[in-house]
Amino acid sequence: MNSELIWVLALLAAAVVMFATGKIRMDAIALLVIVAFVLSGTLTVGEAFSGFSDPNVILIGALFIIGEGLVRTGVATRMGAWLIQMAGSSEIKMLVLLMLTVAGLGAFMSSTGVVAIFIPVVLSVSMRMKIPPSRLMMPLSFAGLISGMMTLVATPPNLVINSELVREGLQGFSFFSVTPIGLTVLALGIGYMLVMRFALKGQKNEEGKEQWKRRTFRELIKEYRLTGRARRLAIRPGSPLVGLRLDDLRLRESYGANVIGLERWRRFRKVIVNATGGTELRARDVLLIDMSASDVDLREFCGEHMLEPMVLRGEYFSDQAMDVGMAEVSMVPESALLGQTLRDIGFRSRYGLNIVGIKRSGEALEGTLIDESLQIGDILLVVGNWKQIRQLGLRNRDFVVLNLPVEEQDASPAHTQAPHAIFSLALMVALMLTDEVPNAIAAIIACLLMGKFRCIDAVSAWKSVHWPSIILIVGMMPFALALQKTGGVDLIVRGLLELGGGYGPHLMLVCLFVLCASIGLFISNTATAVLMAPIALAAAKSMGVSPYPFAMVVAMAASAAFMTPVSSPVNTLVLGPGNYRFSDFVKIGVPFTAIVMVVCVLLIPALFPF
Repeated sequence: MNSELIWVLALLAAAVVMFATGKIRMDAIALLVIVAFVLSGTLTVGEAFSGFSDPNVILIGALFIIGEGLVRTGVATRMGAWLIQMAGSSEIKMLVLLMLTVAGLGAFMSSTGVVAIFIPVVLSVSMRMKIPPSRLMMPLSFAGLISGMMTLVATPPNLVINSELVREGLQGFSFFSVTPIGLTVLALGIGYMLVMRFALKGQKNEEGKEQWKRRTFRELIKEYRLTGRARRLAIRPGSPLVGLRLDDLRLRESYGANVIGLERWRRFRKVIVNATGGTELRARDVLLIDMSASDVDLREFCGEHMLEPMVLRGEYFSDQAMDVGMAEVSMVPESALLGQTLRDIGFRSRYGLNIVGIKRSGEALEGTLIDESLQIGDILLVVGNWKQIRQLGLRNRDFVVLNLPVEEQDASPAHTQAPHAIFSLALMVALMLTDEVPNAIAAIIACLLMGKFRCIDAVSAWKSVHWPSIILIVGMMPFALALQKTGGVDLIVRGLLELGGGYGPHLMLVCLFVLCASIGLFISNTATAVLMAPIALAAAKSMGVSPYPFAMVVAMAASAAFMTPVSSPVNTLVLGPGNYRFSDFVKIGVPFTAIVMVVCVLLIPALFPF
């Protein structure tokens, strides 16, 4: 063992210790590694920074953006709503559908992002079904990890392994090469969790119960005494209201009625249009009207204006949460608007929002609100577009947004573009399947289309990229190169061959899986794949067998980070909401990791013969 190799192994050990302690950011550790390699002369500047030129780094960044597009357009959120609807009150059905849905979405977007989306869904379901969140949170995280085994682009380790094959002059894996393994593991995972969920009791955390409690639309409506005040009225063709602006109607002055929303047909579906004074009414529009201050006979009012009353269910606002926002706001003490009425302010015309309730001294006011003078301490309940609600707090010096309801998390700023997001994703997958264009180019095309269709904007695209992960990958790639240059790869391969090489390639797969899983306890699965990829290919070459089963077992082992809550960000995300202990992951994760290893050792050689 030469001095350079000792230095590289010492640096690797130091990096692992720093990763494990968590006192320094992972991306900072990766950059320190680059600096250390260059200053020590182990690698040249070009070699140390070679990761930045790797196409897979670009691909991973593009996949973050595509995942954000699916979130902003509400595709992922609608899947959650569908999940609740389909599962009903069955815990078994919920667990099965949850794992299937998360694994399916995670096959095309960040598993961490998918799990983050579904955490509030699971909390809501747990509260409704009156079961501990711990019974569903770990199945959620396991499904997120298994999603990395579903497609080639599902997780960075798959792309790292594929990149190493291409770098060695071999043909890479196809888009669905990993799918048979992932489906098998998913089926076993669902069965395993159906049995083991009863062992997931979590910790009792009475103090933390309220941290997940946010008021809903329904609770705000009850609190501000809005129940029974709203009406849905459809405008019939030929109505005298057609072609008029809301301000021209003077409904408040004449009838004490306030239009707070407008449903309109667009592209074969109804959408909510923000009701402002300049909104021009059309035939078939549906007015959402607050008639709390009106003493006009509803039947007479509808007959006079050719309006048709429509059903308004209690869940209306919750069902329209993607379009209609609701929030409590308060005025700042220095506001020049204090003492003025809503009519004086021209609140709807100025801010594009409607005030449907005012709470003063803890009590909701009743009657006509438009002529009520605003006082210090008043809390206003506003209804309108989510974007304008947020702007009211961010860009206005008169108001502070106090509370956003639970439904705010379901709001998707570009939900009308959901079909375009699905089209962009489908096109990317199709291009990757044809192999006519490189995977990175296919992903960039999908990103550009999402931008063109306004599924995502430049700011949200930039923020969606998890830059620490990108830097981590780039910073760990030099380790593989340094180990190759200094003979470290050959040394590790010789050790593996002495341990299991004489017993055939199947035992070597076991050794590689165990080594990957062990390293993954301390560093990220991406860094594990970067380190283990050249070792796996070198081991296959030394044994004179195909490199593909060896490469595939490393990819699968890197995703099998089930054993501790710090093995993957996915596990860490559910640790708090599930009230888990460290030992819970060990108790459930270690046996399942062993199951996944057995599946890989038996199934991978059948799919990719030695």
